[in-house]
Amino acid sequence: MCGSKNTKLNGLYLNGRQRFYCNECEHSFSRHNKVVKRSNESLWFKEWLCEGYTINQLSRISKKSERKIRSIIDYWLNVTPQVSYANWADVKYLVFDGSFIWKRKTSAVILLNAETNKLIHGVYDFKESSFQALINLFHELKSAGLSPRSFTVDGLPAVIRALTDVWPDMIIQRCLFHIQRQGLKWCRSYPKTLEAKKLRLLFLSIINIATLEERDNFLLSVKKWEDIYGCKIKDRPERGRVFSDLKRARSMLLNSLPNAFHYLHDAKIAKTTNLAEGYFSFMKTRYRDHRGLSPLKRKAFFDWFFYLKK
Repeated sequence: MCGSKNTKLNGLYLNGRQRFYCNECEHSFSRHNKVVKRSNESLWFKEWLCEGYTINQLSRISKKSERKIRSIIDYWLNVTPQVSYANWADVKYLVFDGSFIWKRKTSAVILLNAETNKLIHGVYDFKESSFQALINLFHELKSAGLSPRSFTVDGLPAVIRALTDVWPDMIIQRCLFHIQRQGLKWCRSYPKTLEAKKLRLLFLSIINIATLEERDNFLLSVKKWEDIYGCKIKDRPERGRVFSDLKRARSMLLNSLPNAFHYLHDAKIAKTTNLAEGYFSFMKTRYRDHRGLSPLKRKAFFDWFFYLKK
């Protein structure tokens, strides 16, 4: 148009958009605001990513063509979300966990606020067993202002070592569910030997400890078991799979006890990483709804998922 500001309202187009009329050049026109347009279109991208709607469903709901919906999704997948580090200094109680996304090749890690059950940070295609990668991640979080009082973790040695290197005075709480699950797996569902049966009962009871008295009784039961069976198991030369797993269960239980019951002294400390497990379950469900993405779009999918679910 001529660019004149001498205009007036001139009704609506069939799609509901405002029409204007220029008194100078006598033409009708509409105004376009690309920022507002992209913001409005992001609604359909969020529905696709977070709620699992298919392109066909979004096309029927929005009354846009499937080609247009694909164009909207592709546009936002090519935009990198901006990570915000605001208020991280106020977060003191955290849950950290990782999970495999595709087979055992690609994984992701997440950091959650144990007090609010909210996601703080997430990283896709991250090697949780890599000490150097963990050190780099935790130093980045520390530089962003994170100063935690406690971390609840699954017990991976590299994670514990990296956390203590970056925050030496922080409390590390071992996830009781992971201790129980792994211990029961190594003891077998129906153990044959008496020592394995007794140890299995200990693993079954560990997650139900709610008071200091119950903790003391549990530790006495562990000491009694160790005095009767533990030393003998340690010195036996057998190397069969079942017996080797029993030795692993014993070692894991004894090594985890120093960091197993911090939650009894501070109710804000999470005793399990179940919050993260539930989050991973939801995230994987949404990813399966849109499986088949290219590697670049797959990374963008998780980056946006972590950003939108904070």
